[in-house]
Amino acid sequence: MKRRMMTVAALTMMVLTAFATEKTFKSPDGQVQVTVSDEGGNPAYQVTLGDVTFIERSPLGVQMNFGSLAKELTLGDCQVTTVKDEYQLKTIKQSHVRYEATEAVCQFTKNGKPALDVIFRVTGRDVAYRYKIYAPKKDMLSAVVEGEASSFILPEGTTTFLCPQVKPMGGFARTYPSYETSYTWDDAMGKNGWGQGYTFPCLFKTPAGWVIISETGTDGNYVGCCLENAGANKYRIGFPQAEEMDGWGTSSASVSLPALTPWRTMTLGTTLAPIVETTVANDLVQPKYKASKEYTYGKGTWSWIIRMDSSCNFEEQKEYIDFSAALGYRSVLVDAHWDTQIGYDRLEQLAAYAKSKGVGLFLWYNSNGSWNDAPQGPRNKMNRSAARRKEMAWMQKNGILGIKVDFFGGDKQVMMQLYEDILTDANEFGLQCIFHGCTLPRGWERMYPNYVASEAVLASENLSFGQGACDAEAKNGCTHTFIRNTVASMDFGGSALNKRYSTGNDRGTYRRTSDVYALATAVLFQSSVQHFALAPNNLEDAPAWAIDFMKQVPTTWDEVRFIDGYPGKYAIIARRCGDKWFVAGINAEPQPLKKTIQLPMFQKGSEVTVYSDDAKLNGSVKTQKIKRESFNITIPENGGCLIVSAQ
Repeated sequence: MKRRMMTVAALTMMVLTAFATEKTFKSPDGQVQVTVSDEGGNPAYQVTLGDVTFIERSPLGVQMNFGSLAKELTLGDCQVTTVKDEYQLKTIKQSHVRYEATEAVCQFTKNGKPALDVIFRVTGRDVAYRYKIYAPKKDMLSAVVEGEASSFILPEGTTTFLCPQVKPMGGFARTYPSYETSYTWDDAMGKNGWGQGYTFPCLFKTPAGWVIISETGTDGNYVGCCLENAGANKYRIGFPQAEEMDGWGTSSASVSLPALTPWRTMTLGTTLAPIVETTVANDLVQPKYKASKEYTYGKGTWSWIIRMDSSCNFEEQKEYIDFSAALGYRSVLVDAHWDTQIGYDRLEQLAAYAKSKGVGLFLWYNSNGSWNDAPQGPRNKMNRSAARRKEMAWMQKNGILGIKVDFFGGDKQVMMQLYEDILTDANEFGLQCIFHGCTLPRGWERMYPNYVASEAVLASENLSFGQGACDAEAKNGCTHTFIRNTVASMDFGGSALNKRYSTGNDRGTYRRTSDVYALATAVLFQSSVQHFALAPNNLEDAPAWAIDFMKQVPTTWDEVRFIDGYPGKYAIIARRCGDKWFVAGINAEPQPLKKTIQLPMFQKGSEVTVYSDDAKLNGSVKTQKIKRESFNITIPENGGCLIVSAQ
């Protein structure tokens, strides 16, 4: 009997293989091609750019609590259409987006019944797909997604630039995962980080170019995912770890049927330009609600990054309000412990004082809750609807601009629901939201109109915590520009002009980077609200040209262009605000970076302002005329360069 069963199985596999179906479709410009197949009953896809394969034949499908939708499937029709969209969004890298893609709905059946649609969107630089999951029987309206077969098989010879996912419930006050680990650069495939996979986005250098893999459209209807190595050059979608949130909540996704999953995205190119310039994370989503008011954006200051916890008192926050007013800034971020070190009554006085100076306040909150031991307050205000809405009504009454919520507990569905609930309630009370100690945002700028930015990166606080982060600041800056910040707004909180991270600028960790580097990262790092790591003493001890630039630099942009760079080594990109271009470069390599770069955005004969460093990182500024499209620059290690339209 056993031999006969094996024979039947083998025959079934032979039949499925013999009648394998394959469908092919291309991007509107014909450059990117996707091939979908069902060989062996296993749904799969392949991606090529031109004649070169960037993603080899890779599995598709999901594992449901009622069975597998990743095998014994038959590919039917692929309905191919063209999708067009046009939208405006102030809070991302490109304010006006025209989107055109090929959409292919590939229908898979199981036992003759609809089982799964794989919905593809393909442009000249992006490939994305998601699933539509059907009920296996009539009147079944709910199910659980236990995992995905979704994979990405990279060509041999590919190297990786990845950020390891950490094991939950470790680190400060058991707050892991907080998505604040260091990348590896040009590493070999076949590893799985520290055992838990990798945090999105994930960058790969193939023999022919570059691929960045991420996801978008995740909300409270699903889990947040990561990327796991499945051996050699195969990477697959991973679900949250059971230990997250101290073990509370399931790692699976509960869905209503038929169900649509989030999008898995790939941006590819022969250079890094498509990755720097892509808007795919927001192209694929739609707003979930209307903005309750017209939200505004801009620059701000915060005391904590230089002066730490003790600075969250009435007098020092008042000093920072005066500092922001002197700079012409929009806001001050009042960080942790304000509830006990200032108090609610005096916070109302502080908000009134800020308003009199033309400055607004962002207030820090703990997300807890019960998923870690972070003691900072205010606590237990954001995790339950009644307390949250009462707090937000108080903030609205006192003219608070927004909130910064910290110490989230992982990517389980219950936590994704908390993000969505906070955002939804905050919009009702006219509050903007920044998240820290948090997961990667996934199309949230467009989905949630009051969403601003997330940390989800090894950010500026680590520069104050340890000298190692200061020593690696430029290397990390040259990394985030090409990975983390390409897919979503990044609240880094940098651009310090203090030489040391302390109140008196005379103790603490040393800043290794130059003042021009600090200015350059204000352009390189994109977020529509920027709380810079400036200090009141900088009005006296920083170069006047540096303060003048930090007064004028925009936080919202109309366009971005890749100029040159390599992750972890150097980065040069250009951003446009209105008619004004800002070209920013930084260098992390031991030898000076000497480059001739093409700058077609500047007309011949036009004047530009150039900020540059000498070999000892002494910065200077000058005005010169553009003589040709090419421009020679030299950037020393830990230094920067800026070329800005003079008008």
